[in-house]
Amino acid sequence: MAKTTEEKLTFEQSLERLEDIVQALESGEVPLDETLKKFEEAMTLVKNCHRKLNDAEKKLKVLVKDKNGDFRLEDEASS
Repeated sequence: MAKTTEEKLTFEQSLERLEDIVQALESGEVPLDETLKKFEEAMTLVKNCHRKLNDAEKKLKVLVKDKNGDFRLEDEASS
């Protein structure tokens, strides 16, 4: 499956694009058809941001000090 333009953006780029869309929609100068297109794009960006955040969360590691005073990395989910 080919990635859409929105899926290729970094989290930060997606967030910036979302801010641009919100600003355009809040201006009240966007025609209805374009508003709907921008809303659909925004929903795709939100889903991609959410997915990227979930992926990042899965990668998080916690540095844990064991009873011997040694440090080790542990998956956040297992702490």
